Amino acid sequence: QVQLVESGGGLVQAGGSLRLSCAASGRTFSSYAMGWFRQAPGKEREFVAAISRSGGHTYYADSVKGRFTISRDNAKNTVALEMNSLKPEDTAVYYCATRLGVVGSLHPADFGPWGQGTQVTVSS
Repeated sequence: QVQLVESGGGLVQAGGSLRLSCAASGRTFSSYAMGWFRQAPGKEREFVAAISRSGGHTYYADSVKGRFTISRDNAKNTVALEMNSLKPEDTAVYYCATRLGVVGSLHPADFGPWGQGTQVTVSS
């Protein structure tokens, strides 16, 4: 089973940028679609971005489209989320997660296992 570790979170001012990374263990990383989700205090976990097994197809929540970019490196077993033009409402714990096979769904319940999360805080 794939194990995931996120990194790259931190505190940034509005308008700034951060790059999150998710490292996966295991030899079957390229068999999994990958997703990034986030959860703000008092809110449900929500979809942010997803990428197909080959990296050829990407999907974004409307709230981040044009600001965030998801990418993956199957040779290094990593998936990244480049976040630009950050807003205070982007503040949340960000998680990466896997989905065996195609993306198919953007609902958190259809992804797993999950990493431990990394905190992103955007100050105004």
